[in-house]
Amino acid sequence: MASIADKLMTAEEFLTYVGPPGCKVELVRGEVVTLCMPGFRHGLCQGRTYSVLDQYARTTRLGRAVVETGVRTDRGPDTVRGPDVSYWSAERLPLNVVPLGYPEASPDLCVEVLSPHNRLARIREKMQEYFAREVRMVWVVDPEDRTLTIYRSLDEGLLLHENAVVQVEDVLPGFRCQVAELFS
Repeated sequence: MASIADKLMTAEEFLTYVGPPGCKVELVRGEVVTLCMPGFRHGLCQGRTYSVLDQYARTTRLGRAVVETGVRTDRGPDTVRGPDVSYWSAERLPLNVVPLGYPEASPDLCVEVLSPHNRLARIREKMQEYFAREVRMVWVVDPEDRTLTIYRSLDEGLLLHENAVVQVEDVLPGFRCQVAELFS
């Protein structure tokens, strides 16, 4: 962690930060944290999840899905997390608003895809921050087990296997997809 003499980075400074080549970064309590780049399976699952949510958003015009967009979870010192996929409803972030930086509004849904270096203990820390910022739902996608766990709070998750159908009317009205679509 930073010493007292070190200056903590703000979310605005982090927006223009160029990290080490080949690495992902997040800002955690004012300090840049380097993350391992995920592998192909993670990227495929992330892409499929984005595709399903983006298709829903484009069809319904109820919101927008994005990939690797920073979500500010704290101020002073600032924390900016990078969920694999996130979804903002038009209610929280109007469709005609395209922020240059990190939206002030929290997403309705954050999606984290597990990888060998990003397991549930680390994800739970992020989930705690997401829920504290009023994110309505977190999906944890596990490509190895081919499961999706839907969290509405840190302590309550609904585990769905690949043959199950996802329907979350309160967050994604009219959305319906088989869990297996996130992996193929």
